[in-house]
Amino acid sequence: MSTNPTVSFARDIRPMFTDLDIEHMKAAGMDLSSRDDVADLAVAIYAAVREKTMPPDNAGEPQWTDEMCARFKSWQKQGCPP
Repeated sequence: MSTNPTVSFARDIRPMFTDLDIEHMKAAGMDLSSRDDVADLAVAIYAAVREKTMPPDNAGEPQWTDEMCARFKSWQKQGCPP
């Protein structure tokens, strides 16, 4: 039995993006509500949230916690399951 449960985009990752995050990034051509878009850009998204450059300070959105970053990285390592 696996000690690392599968991380799901729908259940675990999508809820970490706020509606405001999604709205702002859609304007930049990235759909954070889309598993495919997030999976395609997972390396860049992880770097930005881990380095606390996204969301930007002036966006009014909270930075991701270390636990949220770890969950995203786990999802990425698992092949970005839906």
